[in-house]
Amino acid sequence: MNKHLITYIAILTLVVLTSCKVSKDITTPAAPLPTTYRDATNPDTASIAAIHWKTFFTDAALQKLVDSAIINNYDLQVAVKNIEAAQLIVKQSKLGYLPDANVQVGASINRPSDNSLNGLSLSQFLKKSYIEDYSAGIVLSWEADIWGKIKNQKAKALAAYLQTTEAKKAIQTNLVANVAKGYYNLLMLDAQLKIANKNLLLNDSTLRIIKLQFQAGQVTALGVEQAEAQRLVAVQLIPLLQQEITVQENALSILTGVLPAAVQRTGDISNTVFTDSLSAGVPTALLSNRPDVRSNELALNIANANTGIAKANMYPSLTITAAGGINAFKASNWFNIPASLFGTVTGGITQPLFQRKQLKTQYELAKVDREKTVIQFRQSVLTAVGEVSDALVKTNKLKEQESIAATRISTLQQAIANADLLFKNGMATYLEVITAQSNTLQGELELASLKKDQLNAVVDLYRALGGGQ
Repeated sequence: MNKHLITYIAILTLVVLTSCKVSKDITTPAAPLPTTYRDATNPDTASIAAIHWKTFFTDAALQKLVDSAIINNYDLQVAVKNIEAAQLIVKQSKLGYLPDANVQVGASINRPSDNSLNGLSLSQFLKKSYIEDYSAGIVLSWEADIWGKIKNQKAKALAAYLQTTEAKKAIQTNLVANVAKGYYNLLMLDAQLKIANKNLLLNDSTLRIIKLQFQAGQVTALGVEQAEAQRLVAVQLIPLLQQEITVQENALSILTGVLPAAVQRTGDISNTVFTDSLSAGVPTALLSNRPDVRSNELALNIANANTGIAKANMYPSLTITAAGGINAFKASNWFNIPASLFGTVTGGITQPLFQRKQLKTQYELAKVDREKTVIQFRQSVLTAVGEVSDALVKTNKLKEQESIAATRISTLQQAIANADLLFKNGMATYLEVITAQSNTLQGELELASLKKDQLNAVVDLYRALGGGQ
């Protein structure tokens, strides 16, 4: 009867093991990628993302700032620590196929009741009222990875580790872009401060002439007041720009991981240029160049692993346990070898029953999470393509605006010279001179701002393509 029962259990187990199937992984879904980027004026398979940031940014002072940021930035340091933690988890997951080993040492004394069966037996056979038990041994426990649970745990740990490396890359690309933008903003503020100081000198000269004409009775007090008001516009602009320069220097210092201090710069915003070939490459390159897109792709690997683990938890688990060591009923015989040696080997199959609904729910939730991961991956690709397209159109259109603004400034500067000459010869009013000076001031400030925006658009394009790693 027992023989038939064992055979029946073995056959039933074999049927269960062969009939169950662990869920299959979902491959990386097709991404919503166009053949070319919108507004791409220079279609090429090469991308500026492949250019190292030290080659892309040629300003020596900017390179020094980026170097300092990569070394000292605290967000980047935290990302490195996350990578170290993930590496430890990956190493731990590689030990999943090894058995658990524990050393057990124990000693016990049991005194049963004298009127119990054990007590009467001890008194009769051992001639004492208590029993001793001393043991020391090693216990090994190993679970067979029939359903790939351990394999999925390793895959999950590896994908999580790779995600931390992509997170570091994403932080670095944003950090490089933010440092460059901050530096270009400083160059713009420097240029605007020079413009304000130059305009102040021009206003001072105009005001002196108008005061002389007022003393000669050629203009009224209103002319002097309006000229003074125009001069104060430039005067007020100077401390405002100095304030913004200090704030920007502090922000850059924090990004580079140092205490707030003055920031050295060697460039001039009007002379800062990039290579004319700002190729965005092909959109498919985003899948490998963009850290955030790559991270979402790795998230799918984690979701696949979680789904496999949840499915494996529903199936029977085969556990084999082995123990060996020394055991004795007397302390004096404990190390009497080989008489005290013992060994046991057991194997068992465990099938969850009452947790079935809970495990089934966990499996269904894992599948839903996996589907959400697919959606998030596609969304990240779509966002990346949009960012590249935005940067491309900004780069092109801001360049056109800068060219128009430069022509306008040239015209306004000529207008100032003409107005000043006519005013000195009594052929133009002071209002025409003041208006020309005001228009030129605003125009020059706007040109510097447009130049900064155009440089930032190039930086955004570089970052959006995955450059700066």
